[in-house]
Amino acid sequence: MRIRHKRWAKPELEVCPFFVDDAAARKGKWKDEFKNRQPISLELGCGKGGFAAQIALENPEQNFLAVDIKSDMLGVARRNIVKLFGENEREVDNLLITAFNVENIENMLSPEDEIERIYINFCNPWPREKHNKRRLTYPIKLEKYKQFLKKGGEIRFKTDDLPLFNDSLEYFEQTGYEIIYKTNDLHNSDVKDNILTEHEIMFSEEGIKINYCIAVNK
Repeated sequence: MRIRHKRWAKPELEVCPFFVDDAAARKGKWKDEFKNRQPISLELGCGKGGFAAQIALENPEQNFLAVDIKSDMLGVARRNIVKLFGENEREVDNLLITAFNVENIENMLSPEDEIERIYINFCNPWPREKHNKRRLTYPIKLEKYKQFLKKGGEIRFKTDDLPLFNDSLEYFEQTGYEIIYKTNDLHNSDVKDNILTEHEIMFSEEGIKINYCIAVNK
């Protein structure tokens, strides 16, 4: 997602208590960054932070780490998180945001971090075959996630792009993940805990069906 430069984003992030700078330096130590030691879930490419804010607010017994490459985007995410949690930023105690290139996510996470769940929501489909390897569900990436995703941990994947979804199902199987749930129409499925993202709302209003699956790291 492209976003215009926001001069206020970096200054606001610098004083934000739930923004973590220099993510690579926290590798293997993410449990200590949260106020409470709880299971950690990861969102790859959190965008404007709507999903991360909602899921953290609704699940106080879990910790959430939201990652995006752009500080401008994270500045918007910070404001959206504060809007949902309340003006006292210190009350955001189970959610951290950080700037990092998710294509190299293994450089900021390790087995010691014990990620229990990964959320991949509406990532770039990279439809041209020569660019497929940049997909966040590509086999090389799925193998990287095993470095820090606990055995038995889940990847929850949503996309409006059916070719990407079908390819991703194959990627999961190729790399030894077990698909325990899949649907091509999430909003008319039996999933009860779905949290809408900004993209999801937009696509649904256009009548586009949402594809969703849960894959387990065996």
